Formats: sequence, structure tokens, C-alpha cells
Amino acid sequence: MNSYYGLSGKHITGKWALLYIERWLKAPRVKQDGTMIERSRGTPQGGVVSPILANLFMHYAFDLWMRRTHPGLPWCRYADDGLVHCRTQQEAEALQAALQARLAECHLEMHPTKTKVVYCKDGKRKGKYPNIKFDFLGYCFRPRLVRSFRDNSLFAGFNAAVSPSAMKAMRKAIRDLNLRRQTQLSLQDIARMINPLLRGWIAYYGRYAPSALYPLLGYVNQTRVAWAMRKFKRFKRHKIQASQFLQRLATECVDLLVHWQIGMTGVFA
Repeated sequence: MNSYYGLSGKHITGKWALLYIERWLKAPRVKQDGTMIERSRGTPQGGVVSPILANLFMHYAFDLWMRRTHPGLPWCRYADDGLVHCRTQQEAEALQAALQARLAECHLEMHPTKTKVVYCKDGKRKGKYPNIKFDFLGYCFRPRLVRSFRDNSLFAGFNAAVSPSAMKAMRKAIRDLNLRRQTQLSLQDIARMINPLLRGWIAYYGRYAPSALYPLLGYVNQTRVAWAMRKFKRFKRHKIQASQFLQRLATECVDLLVHWQIGMTGVFA
């Protein structure tokens, strides 16, 4: 706790800001039965100030250490998740051991299952290694067939696309809205509910390999079919007619839903 406060004092001069940071750090943890547990270290999970303090700590524990001890290795970090690019497997394993020792000095440790050395296999790097893919910030990086902008030919690259776990989380977010049973709502009402989600997902995950999002967007369309079959009596037990109705609507009112605007108007069946 003292190290956090010291770092904050180095970067923040406002006494009121320092006062509230100190209060956050000293705030006890309240259990479900109402009893309080005093804390002597760390920053509270979910606390407003915790993310910035964690980033400040990692700046000194990792960022500056990497620049000082391994200036030739490219790296990136987002909060407590990071990547380092090495030239060989031996270099990667040596760095992993050195980083483990560095974090131990800072009373931290690497995640035992998520930390691994990955071989970036593609058309030019054809070696055989056990790990050839990894997830980072909702993207899965692995060997993929990609199309060349130069001559439109296909080649093997090591590229990113939305990860399976992110797809699963997005499907769950749509499913939790229970839109199939929201028959009291109009399609415009539903659009207002899901468009902010779709807009954010498409803007973030659609930047690389946007076609990987098609199964999710198709699932949204299928949810609309189930909703139409419940809402309109003429479509009850008539899935094909409900699908055709929404297909026409997607063509005539393309601005209604965000994914219709980018051409994802299929997979209604």
C-alpha cells in the first residue's frame, strides 16, 4: 500500500486527490454478512481508482524494466495483459524466466496457465511447435489464410480475428436480453436496445477479419425470426414466412439495424 501511495504522490500534487486515493486504499472489505475486514495491502477490486493505480504500478514494474533490460524487444501491454516479441524460442524462454523473477521482486506473479511461448507460424515460418495461437484483448491470433491486396491471391499469415471466447460472451449478451420473448416491443424498440451493442462490437472486432463476426450477426437475425414468430400470429409455426418477412424488411429498412447497414442481412432461417 505504501508503494502505491508513494507513486501517486510522485505523479499527483493535489492534496484532495491524494486524500481520496489514500481512503480507497485503506477502505475495509465488507463481507456478505456485513462484517468488515481490514486491508493492509493492495487496491480494492472494482474500486474506481484501482485501474489507474494498477497501470501506474505496472509502468514501473514492467514497462520501464523492459525498456531498460531488453531495449531491442518489441512489446505491448494493456492493464495486466501483455505481449513480448522475441526472435527465437531460447530468447523467449530466457525472457520468461527473467520476467518471472522481476515480477516476484514486485510481489507479483505471472498467470500459470495463460503465460506461454507461442510460435507465430505462417507461410514463411513453417516450424513445428506445440503452441501456435494465443488470445489477446478479445482477438485470437493464429495461422490463417488471408488474401493479398496486391494480386488477390491467398497466402498463410499469422493474423487476428475475434476469439471464440469473445464470440461466446457476445452471444450470451444477446441471449440475456431475452429478445425472443419481448413481444410487447416493436422492431424499432429492439433496434434501440441492441444497436449500441452491435455498433461497438462491429467497430472493435470488425477491424480485422470482419467475416469472423458473421456467425454472431446471423444469430442476431435468427433471434429476430423467433421474435417475429411469437409476436405475429400469422407467423406462428411458419418459420420460412417469418424469415422472408424479415429478409424483405432488411432490404427495405436497411438503416434499422447496424449490421444490416454493412450488408449482413442473411442467415434468417
